[in-house]
Amino acid sequence: MARSSSSSSSSASLSSPSSLSSSGSQRRPRADAERNRARVLEAAREVFRARGDEAQMPEVARAAGVGIGTVYRHFPGRAALIAAVGEQRQAEIVEFGRSRCLGSATAAEGLVAYVEHIGEVLDAERGLSASIEAAFGSTEPTGEGRAQAEAVAGQLLARGKEEGAVREDAEAGDVVMIVCGLAAVIRNDAGDWRRYVRNACAGLRRP
Repeated sequence: MARSSSSSSSSASLSSPSSLSSSGSQRRPRADAERNRARVLEAAREVFRARGDEAQMPEVARAAGVGIGTVYRHFPGRAALIAAVGEQRQAEIVEFGRSRCLGSATAAEGLVAYVEHIGEVLDAERGLSASIEAAFGSTEPTGEGRAQAEAVAGQLLARGKEEGAVREDAEAGDVVMIVCGLAAVIRNDAGDWRRYVRNACAGLRRP
């Protein structure tokens, strides 16, 4: 029995270092790949912000400090890269809404802050928006990103109704329409977008 235990222990001690080494060597490439992907996304956002739809993949690779093959390894085409950057931007907007707006003193203030933040992002990243529209025909988010953004708006509206500040018939779709109009005002330089936000959100308040 003692010999068997010793043999088992010896076997485990012999195999452990190699399996740990193997596990570590597997983790390192994954970590490197994740870092490279993050670098490419960050660079792409800056390049598309500055150059708009004229930006090309080699420019992104240079800005990220990686080879063009690395860019294509993570994003099989330009449209896939633009989509990923757009999804990243949308996720950040949702996070702002959750962390900074849902806890506002009043729901009405939170809603205005939420829509104003979207305006600030769209205003600062007109080039990226132009790239998204050129690639997909619209800058309107879709899928999970849109659902999450609407959920934030829905929570603010529900709380606003409880506070007696928001119209009973207001719904998340109304906020979506306000944001679509906001995007058009910014894209076309049609006026003071902050004034538009204030006036549009005022239409959701209870008379």
